[in-house]
Amino acid sequence: MKKELKEQIKQDEFASGLEEALAWISAHRDEVRIGAGVIAVLLAAGGAFAYFQGQRSREADRALRDALTTFEAPVASELAVGADRSSGQLFATAEDKYKTAAAAFEGVERRFGSTATGLRARYYAALSRIELGQYAEAEKSLKEIQARGDGLEPELARVALAGLYRRRGQVDKAVEAYRGLATNPSANVPRDFALLCAAETLEDARRWAEARSTYRQLVEQFPASVYAAQARTRADYLQSLG
Repeated sequence: MKKELKEQIKQDEFASGLEEALAWISAHRDEVRIGAGVIAVLLAAGGAFAYFQGQRSREADRALRDALTTFEAPVASELAVGADRSSGQLFATAEDKYKTAAAAFEGVERRFGSTATGLRARYYAALSRIELGQYAEAEKSLKEIQARGDGLEPELARVALAGLYRRRGQVDKAVEAYRGLATNPSANVPRDFALLCAAETLEDARRWAEARSTYRQLVEQFPASVYAAQARTRADYLQSLG
């Protein structure tokens, strides 16, 4: 009986509340109409903004893909004799290709600089500058990308910077950068690969003892690495040099 009484009270309260709400809407019909109009406008604006953002994202992706196609296009002078030539882009020289690629990537960055796509374009523009031998410009861009903190692009920039230092013969800077990646447990770049690059940089510089030690470090720390056998072979070879 008590249960039935409670249910009846709830129903009465609901009916009473509904009547009050309907009475308020009736008395404030103009305000309700205006409020509904505002909500409709806000929803429409939100939908338009979402569409604009989606359209902009698609345009950015398309522009980046086009620039990457240029970056990866073949160079006539590098094709093997008798090799089939693709129907796509073909550049007479590597310089022509990387100049065109750098301009394309920088165009993407200018248009979409505040997005992840814009940041990725800036990274590839720096790689193009490296291929053109424009090391100062490339280093400046890569350092600015690296300063963004964590994430894939800053990590890739660290690797590219290390490679840039290696190319310029700045051995200590390159090794320091590679070791920084190799000792970072949260790095996106494979740590064993970074350690291999450090060892190879030292070997190229004819710093045999340091290179041998780094190869052995790779084998000890990453025994299951795909680079372990290569590192062991190089360490044994360098041991024979004394």
